[in-house]
Amino acid sequence: MNLNQITIPSIDVKKASVFYQTLGLKLIVDALPRYVRFECPDGNATFSIHKVNTLPSGNGITIYFEDNNLDKLVKELQQKGIIFTSEPEDKDWLWREAHLYDLDNNHIILFKAGSNRKNPPWRINKNN
Repeated sequence: MNLNQITIPSIDVKKASVFYQTLGLKLIVDALPRYVRFECPDGNATFSIHKVNTLPSGNGITIYFEDNNLDKLVKELQQKGIIFTSEPEDKDWLWREAHLYDLDNNHIILFKAGSNRKNPPWRINKNN
């Protein structure tokens, strides 16, 4: 099994689309104002946004995007006006992360984990 796509809700899909294109995703389906889909710059996963009238309540969604040049990416996005709630920092779980929110208050974590993403030292069944 392979993860194909994640879809998030948005009040304003057009504005959300611009935001995610600024992050570097490539628009591949444009069905504005109700739906858009993107390709991620690396890998085969896609990411989509669909129109809702009301956003879900509670903690919402957390979206992780990995980039091997995290610090450079964060600086480039800041120069484009993207505001981060935390700068890149090393975490106890061996990832380097920077945090921000999209226009619909979805939590985004840009990170660099390398081999620790799937194979941390504490992984169960390291042979699989």
